[in-house]
Amino acid sequence: MLPVFEKALTWWTFFKISINERLVYRGDFIIGTLMRFLPTLTQIFLWWAIYDAISTPGTADSATGPDQDIQGYRYGDMVAYYLMVTIARAFSSMPGLTSGIANQIRSGEIKKFLIQPVDMQACLLMQRIAHKLVYYLIAALPFALVFWLCGDFFIDGWPDGETLTVFFTSLILAFALGFYLECTIGLVGFWFLEVTSLTFIYMLMNFLLSGHMFPLELLPESPVNIRGIVEFLPFKYLAYFPAAVFLGKVQGAAMYWGLLTEAVWVLFFIVTSRVLWSRGVKRYSGFGG
Repeated sequence: MLPVFEKALTWWTFFKISINERLVYRGDFIIGTLMRFLPTLTQIFLWWAIYDAISTPGTADSATGPDQDIQGYRYGDMVAYYLMVTIARAFSSMPGLTSGIANQIRSGEIKKFLIQPVDMQACLLMQRIAHKLVYYLIAALPFALVFWLCGDFFIDGWPDGETLTVFFTSLILAFALGFYLECTIGLVGFWFLEVTSLTFIYMLMNFLLSGHMFPLELLPESPVNIRGIVEFLPFKYLAYFPAAVFLGKVQGAAMYWGLLTEAVWVLFFIVTSRVLWSRGVKRYSGFGG
């Protein structure tokens, strides 16, 4: 059998095992997904108060909120943005990946990938793909329920086919970006056995700069052009970019430039993680049985 087919068969085996494993114990996904949307209730009331405070008398609408906008976001847009960010974050978040890799290096478990014909990153990637597929398979119902209940917040309706294509492509790239970015951080464990501080810094920057807390249009442009700095970082593609594309805040050529930039970041972290792995295993030493 050709090596490429042997590798494909190995990855497929890991994928099937991961699917079966997650189907057995992830029945809590339905409840967990509904709980994921609970913080959005806080955002609904918070932004209602903000928009109501700046609206002129007599312009409030019971469905979409006060008839004002902040940096191009009306009240309905703002709530819809948080709902779409929840979807984007579900694709790009990789809970436990960084710490898991670092722990395997520290404990010596990493040696199984050195003595067996199995690629560590390919194995972990199959596991994460299986995780996401099972998650969305089981969580489809609560997602549909939440978006049906909040349908009035999507003021401009469903985007066109071109926008949807870019949106779904950006979600796939967000998954790849989140995976390889966290792999890169985890593989630093070959040099620093404890990467908890690095993980904390990454999570903090991710939370602040990915658009998870608020749309990036709200970042100040003076006296320091924070928005311009964030535009050059990969974090916005983990949450903000897919949501902004879906809501029409990024249109035309800007959508495709964004996709290209996101793909470049994915390639960058793929190469970086591979280089760290190659150099890390050369300096790795394991002792004992």
